[in-house]
Amino acid sequence: MIVIGGENLIDFIQVGIDDGIPTYKAMPGGSPFNIAMAIGRQNVNVGYLTPVSSDPLGNLLAARLMDSDVTLLSPRRTEPTSLAVVALEHGVAAYQFYRQQTAERMITPDGLVAATPDSVSAICLGSLAITDGTDAEIWAKHYCDLKNQQVFTALDPNIRAAFIHDRAAYEKRLDHILHHTDLLKCSDEDLAWLIPDLPFDQAAEQFAKRSSAALVVVTRGGDGAIALFNGARIEVPAAPLANLVDTVGAGDTFMATLLATLSHWDALSRSALMGLDADQIRQLIARAAKAAAINCSRSGCNPPHLSELE
Repeated sequence: MIVIGGENLIDFIQVGIDDGIPTYKAMPGGSPFNIAMAIGRQNVNVGYLTPVSSDPLGNLLAARLMDSDVTLLSPRRTEPTSLAVVALEHGVAAYQFYRQQTAERMITPDGLVAATPDSVSAICLGSLAITDGTDAEIWAKHYCDLKNQQVFTALDPNIRAAFIHDRAAYEKRLDHILHHTDLLKCSDEDLAWLIPDLPFDQAAEQFAKRSSAALVVVTRGGDGAIALFNGARIEVPAAPLANLVDTVGAGDTFMATLLATLSHWDALSRSALMGLDADQIRQLIARAAKAAAINCSRSGCNPPHLSELE
């Protein structure tokens, strides 16, 4: 089983104004939540490790996961669901997160160990869950402990700079996680924040050197993606997209498809991954790009099912 760690929340996204009052649409979200959903839709055994609230919004989140064949691994919690409010100020999106004392942050080291099945083959972590707080340290330790138990590790930092209040502490934690990572995926926006003074290619090379990852993939939106693998740089164009609706969850779908495809190929181990050749890596990334493009043709994060990729 692939296990996913990290936040779940409800995005309240402003969609208009009615009689001078903003109107919002509630969308299940959270980058790791989206990754779990996308993997489940590709017929891969996946479990979601983070607690989900038992409040009405948590019920919505839980149903969304279970409808995508994701197993909820942790007991439900009575604390409220985390919220993200996306308002429009003069046409520009403004974000506010409400995550204090919410269900998805109610983790303990013993609780994560108890909830992680013996059948775990891989763990994927990232985003707000590793940003700050005691829970970020707990997630980092559990991830690294699993790596030391020979579990395949995958990281998508998915940096939310506005919520990183102690950059030095964050980068120290990130570097510790990077040194326990087999598969690393990040975006060009992540790189621009982490290494702002270098051109893209140099930044990607430098960031890859901070990691133990056998495969590093950097996504560039409409410009495609690159992979750094076995000393080579492999470039893959973006998949064709006839009708762009929005890009919500595109990166999450991309990451999920990397993991799901490796699982289907029976290559979800460091040795098997390193045994792939450049053409297989190119095929892997092209498939992830195709899944992301399908997601972008729909509203919100709505990843494709396996039948749509085959």
